[in-house]
Amino acid sequence: MKDPSKKINVEIVQRHTLSKQVMESIVQLLISGQLKPGDRLPTEMELLEILDVSRPVLREALSSLESLGVITRKTREGTFFNNKISSHPFSVMLALAHDNLQALVEARMALELGLITMAAEKISEEELARLKQTIDIIENCQDGNYGEADMEFHRIIALSADNPIVEGMIDSLIVTLVKINSEIKVREPERTVRHHTAIYEALANRDPFEAFHQMYLHLDYVRQKVLKGTRI
Repeated sequence: MKDPSKKINVEIVQRHTLSKQVMESIVQLLISGQLKPGDRLPTEMELLEILDVSRPVLREALSSLESLGVITRKTREGTFFNNKISSHPFSVMLALAHDNLQALVEARMALELGLITMAAEKISEEELARLKQTIDIIENCQDGNYGEADMEFHRIIALSADNPIVEGMIDSLIVTLVKINSEIKVREPERTVRHHTAIYEALANRDPFEAFHQMYLHLDYVRQKVLKGTRI
């Protein structure tokens, strides 16, 4: 671990900028090699002085980085870059583009459309049963609050691809789902059930082409609704 007292160089953030620029400056410590995964960041007071920002702006930036899995804050020990960040490169990219909704939606599409074809070949009967359970939960939901079941459906598919290289991307995929779900104000459970059921059936039939097609229709529907600012 590097000596936290060692002087490091970052670009000074102007007072009028938002927490996003603070996030970028902190991530640059990692990208530039000044700090490595597992290294401790400068203290809050040191960062305030280095970045020349207010405490609320810094804390907002740190909270966002923590939710993205880039940093870990330990009581009485300090703030550290996540040890696993080198195997989770998407977390860094999300930190730099967390407020770019179009980029997040498109990144989600690119990742899930690749995973769904592998899932069609590898998904187990137990995973298929769990997928069906999430569909049943959505179908029987009375208050429209089925976001967790929706995300679990996609998480099961991603994990069923069973590829250690892309496993580091799955946590980042879930982050994009949370962000995208936060943009959804009113839901259409019947349409969601219809889309999910079509994807489930393609997976159950071990048909990667149909699974890809149905997942594309579903994700494109979400993309059009979210990016147009209308309600899904």
